[in-house]
Amino acid sequence: MSVGEFERVGVLGCGLMGSGIAEVCARAGAGVVVVEADDGAVAAGRKRLTASLEKAVTAGRLDSADKDDALARISFGTDIEAFSDRQLVIEAVPEIMDLKLDAFRRIDAVVRAREAILASNTSSMPIGRIAAATRRPEHVLGVHFFNPVPVLPLVELVTGLQTSRDTLARARAFANGLGKEVIVAKDRAGFVVNALLIPYVLSAIRMVEAGHASAADIDTGMVAGCAHPMGPLKLADLVGLDTALHVANSLYEEFKEPHYAPPPLLLRMVDAGMLGRKSGRGFYDYT
Repeated sequence: MSVGEFERVGVLGCGLMGSGIAEVCARAGAGVVVVEADDGAVAAGRKRLTASLEKAVTAGRLDSADKDDALARISFGTDIEAFSDRQLVIEAVPEIMDLKLDAFRRIDAVVRAREAILASNTSSMPIGRIAAATRRPEHVLGVHFFNPVPVLPLVELVTGLQTSRDTLARARAFANGLGKEVIVAKDRAGFVVNALLIPYVLSAIRMVEAGHASAADIDTGMVAGCAHPMGPLKLADLVGLDTALHVANSLYEEFKEPHYAPPPLLLRMVDAGMLGRKSGRGFYDYT
């Protein structure tokens, strides 16, 4: 794997997605700067990233020396000024538009190179609106990785109306250099994957809500009957029910179609902190 021209990468946010993005970039040879909101978030992100690398070693996908090399290429901090010399910065903050707009204003203000690419890992939000928060909308696009980032091979590249062809070509070369398979989508809520996936997941949640079938039976039906690797409710737990809710809201806001509206059960579970695997409980108990 090779990151090509992007030897200096920045990642804003080191949660589930940000840590995975930082990991794959470092494993491909990039020097990575990770910026988080505070020292506690930095410590949690470092622990998550280290655990992922150690898991790859245990599984035989990575040797110990490569793990150590990857860790040595990653630095952590809380000062966004550390992005000043980056050639590519990938935003991986929560799916809340105000947070993303603020993040891109701040990144744009500190990154010196005018040709640097500013990318969002958003799974559903309008790239054009995000790009408008910067002075370089032609260099802004969506680079949507999938969870878990070190394992799943897909990256969606999402172009806004002002994204240049050169930016798309450079981002494609970067993603291919990480060993990822690339698909390209226009700037439409949900892009390709979530525009298809989220209505499917919401339909499964409505089945549970209506008492039509249990979560386990719904998932078994799709795995054993349709050869899906994972049922929709177990997948929702993996993605995070809060993330599924954010994407559903984004889709419904744009299209106003009933099948995009989040069911009350999903709203109540998120309110209760039942977010899936990351909280220990969702449609299944992971404690």
